[in-house]
Amino acid sequence: MELKVGDLVTRYSYDGDIVFRITSMNQGTAELAGEELRLAADAPLDDLKKVEEEERKSHEKDFREKQERSYRLFRQEARLMKERNNHEASEGYKEDASYFEMRGRVLHLDGDAYYLSKCTTLYERLGIPVYGVHIPEKEMPNQVSSLIEMVRPDILVITGHDAFVRTRGQENEIKSYKHSKVFGQTVREARKVVPQLDQLIIFAGACQSYFEWLVKAGSNFASSPERVNIHALDPVYIAAKISLTPFMDRINVVQLIRHTLTGKEGLGGLETKGVLRIGSPWKEDNLSNGKGIDD
Repeated sequence: MELKVGDLVTRYSYDGDIVFRITSMNQGTAELAGEELRLAADAPLDDLKKVEEEERKSHEKDFREKQERSYRLFRQEARLMKERNNHEASEGYKEDASYFEMRGRVLHLDGDAYYLSKCTTLYERLGIPVYGVHIPEKEMPNQVSSLIEMVRPDILVITGHDAFVRTRGQENEIKSYKHSKVFGQTVREARKVVPQLDQLIIFAGACQSYFEWLVKAGSNFASSPERVNIHALDPVYIAAKISLTPFMDRINVVQLIRHTLTGKEGLGGLETKGVLRIGSPWKEDNLSNGKGIDD
């Protein structure tokens, strides 16, 4: 069987539990990135089974169904928030008040260009303003400060690929993780620019990341409390929920992760304020009159 970079594969030694993309090959070993999960791994070429077309289509179908379920749940809550915002904006007026929304702007740093493209598409579908940058994980600490200064985001997402490697050490040792250390360093550099937790809301981490390390570094939200794999799009749902929540409201962590595809085993964080601001009045032809993700 001939394998090449870009092929989808599973591992015989793990009973084909996760679909990976081959990102590089060298001397009989392949570097792998999860197709739907933010997991990094490597494996001997003879441990890899190429995913055939029918199997690939089946995996894609399952992925789309999961994504649509999460998207529908998010839309339902977004409608409720929009109705409440409509009521609050027009309260005290005899006729409808024109108003506009200033949704939270996201700066999304991703170590995987393929995932970044998927995430950007979902941000746009949800109506969330985003500036996405593909940066290899190890370069993130050096670039995050200048990007924050340039973009001036309300929300910062720091993600890519990670893994807890048991052969390197214990769960509470940072050396045991593939990229948790650089994610934490990136958070610390970001906090040098914006120290306050409610002025820049940060999500950091990927599959099996060192959750406690990332929270102590200054993240509002992080992965992975139980060192499980997280879905590629989970950071988007967290950022979108924050972006659409009014700044006077606090975000309940349990409710927040309800919209994710991974759940509480893979995601957690701190009580945090939303960032949405509503203004009034505004001419309808200049800016959205309270339009939301359904329009």
